[in-house]
Amino acid sequence: MKPGTFLLVVVLGLLGALPRADAQAPAKVPRIGFLGNTTPALEANLLAPFLEGLRDFGYVDGKNALIEYRWVEGQYDRLPSLIAELLAQKVDVIVTAGTPATLAVKKATTSVPLVMVAVGDPVGTGIVPSLSRPGGNITGLTSISPELDAKRLELLREIAPAVSYVAVLWNSASPLQRVAERATHAAADAMRIKVLSLGVQTRDDIDRAFARIIAERPDALVVLADRLFLQYRAHVMAFANEQRLPGVHAYRELVEAGGLASFGPSYAGMHRRAAYFVDRILKGAKPGELPVERPATFELVLNARTAGALGLTIPLPLLLRADQIIE
Repeated sequence: MKPGTFLLVVVLGLLGALPRADAQAPAKVPRIGFLGNTTPALEANLLAPFLEGLRDFGYVDGKNALIEYRWVEGQYDRLPSLIAELLAQKVDVIVTAGTPATLAVKKATTSVPLVMVAVGDPVGTGIVPSLSRPGGNITGLTSISPELDAKRLELLREIAPAVSYVAVLWNSASPLQRVAERATHAAADAMRIKVLSLGVQTRDDIDRAFARIIAERPDALVVLADRLFLQYRAHVMAFANEQRLPGVHAYRELVEAGGLASFGPSYAGMHRRAAYFVDRILKGAKPGELPVERPATFELVLNARTAGALGLTIPLPLLLRADQIIE
């Protein structure tokens, strides 16, 4: 081979080994942070719809997406450290539920997109300036519906007309819960129902609240919408049934744990819908330009077995309206 020919072959070989300008680089695998308020077992009914929603948009954890899970286990003081871990993992978006966790993420970062789920009043608590134009790095879904607190008391009166004194269990660590407690109290006053207000933050606080209930003897127990009560739902509902206290609660999970009834938005549906926001953000949408959505549907769940144990008859109109009846 002539020297010139040999040099040409070598050059062509080197050029062939170089990446082509029009070749596609390997697609980046998106990293999604999921910040759970309790534990995987307690939030399985919320996590599963979220993962199903992601699959609907083509994302499968461990294949073409990576989900970084962090679980608060009901200890809100752990939020800053867990959020710091997610940020250190350089997640592309964070998904979390409820006001305390959302406020903690907002404080920790203004650049990583946040998809909030089931936040009661994101405007009133300062998370976003507007539902239609949230701005910044935050969007998602709100569970806000001001009439819900009064509606639950109305439903309670329909099922148990003799109720005149209600214990209200709420999380005093949450700004939103303070708003909900005031709204519940106002609704009770309008219905001439006396209220025993019990703000709690820990399992020990809950047990002390139980002692007050035993001493005060209210006719019913209503549990407001906070993830703290999802974590301790079996404990709370066991006490309610032991003390023969009917209640219409915020979460269906409390009814599944033995409570009488619940009325509220579909939290599982909101978690599934959160996948839509994640998909839009991963495809380049700015979270602040995606309007925050209100709940589309509300669920009435009744526990006929608990009603029977309490000696109550659920009116036929409510049975016909119920989305689920636990026999």
